[in-house]
Amino acid sequence: MAKILILEDDTTFAQLLEGFLTKHGHEISLATHIKPSFKLIENERFDLFLIDYRLPDGIGFDVITHTRNLGISTPIIIMTSFNDVRTAVKSIQMGAFDYITKPVNPDELLMVIKNSLVKKESKDIKIETADADLIKGKSAIADRLYEHIDLVAPTDMSVIIQGESGTGKEFAARTLHQQSKRAGKPFVAIDCGALSKDLAASELFGHIKGAFTGALNDKKGQFETANGGTLFLDEVGNLSYEVQIKLLRALQERVIQPLGSTKQVSVDVRIITATNDDLLNSISSGEFREDLYHRLNEFKIQLPPLRNRGSDLELFINHFVQLSNRDLDRNVKSISAEAKSLLLNYDWPGNLRELSNVIKRMVLLSPGEVAQVNALPDEMMISVNQQTMPGNASDLKAVNEQNEKTLIAETLIKVKHNKSKAAKMLNIDRKTLYSKMERYGIE
Repeated sequence: MAKILILEDDTTFAQLLEGFLTKHGHEISLATHIKPSFKLIENERFDLFLIDYRLPDGIGFDVITHTRNLGISTPIIIMTSFNDVRTAVKSIQMGAFDYITKPVNPDELLMVIKNSLVKKESKDIKIETADADLIKGKSAIADRLYEHIDLVAPTDMSVIIQGESGTGKEFAARTLHQQSKRAGKPFVAIDCGALSKDLAASELFGHIKGAFTGALNDKKGQFETANGGTLFLDEVGNLSYEVQIKLLRALQERVIQPLGSTKQVSVDVRIITATNDDLLNSISSGEFREDLYHRLNEFKIQLPPLRNRGSDLELFINHFVQLSNRDLDRNVKSISAEAKSLLLNYDWPGNLRELSNVIKRMVLLSPGEVAQVNALPDEMMISVNQQTMPGNASDLKAVNEQNEKTLIAETLIKVKHNKSKAAKMLNIDRKTLYSKMERYGIE
């Protein structure tokens, strides 16, 4: 049983959520406005926050910021309409655990809550090994990416992984660790975006009893936990300037000093960082130290957004269908042509994370072996139509090219990637087919 705070201004919907979650053994508190919720958050201990993004006196970001400043690491789930997916992605960048779109599906809600509570039990700090639920792409752009990973992994070089939220930065970092000489040692991941300015130094370097108000015991920092292995700092640009100075010293001298202590501790840690923004912009605005940037940026890996990954998209769709079948006890074996076209044409602002959520929802709503288009959010159709709506000759050309790409991809699936049969069905020669496949990133 978990103690959950629901922050939702639609009282009817909130009461439905309360009844449903209470039946499943959870203890629920309700709030309709942000300011009263702050008092509950400050005076009571919750296991989970379930928060509507748009509220009468503010937005979900306000709650994320407030809890972070208080040093509260309780998982936050943002509830939002599908049209606000980009906003939900930003919420995750700020420290939310996950988001769920309205109308909320009960089984999906239980699954997201379960995953959030599991993360809470692990205290948000992960010491991990290989994850069989992850999959590599096979496109040309993926091949180049893994060439870079294979090249730098065996070294001790510091690496910056740059990419949009949801592109798999932690997976890339974990792959670097697994292919390094440190693979048998800890891999520790820290979400810097979820750390308050006051607690970040303690989390990284540790503290002794009495170092600050609330420091009731000695605490080992994550540098020590990762000693001999790899420390992954996600969203490193969120660290305060003061913590950046301490981090630079730790990298230069290979020693740390716990807060409140005069003792220096030697550490041997490889640093991998990740950011969804170009840190050079933060340097220009004075928010990030240039000397630290150069220390971290011995090698940079750029992760492409999902919309630019060509044939990998279909590979990931099939992979997430298999995982969702396993997790939700479903048996989806195929996706209808209309639904597949929608999935292939959508621009995926939330990248792999959003794709995983949408596929999971689709499988959940598909009791049979074939997933139909009605199992996808209606707003996806609207979004795709808006993307391809012709306003001039160049837009019309883009629509035709997208339709051509979809037709080629679907034909190849039908003939099990037999190029000769596909060319014959499309009424083109093999040379033209190969040319178009290369142009559209189809393999």
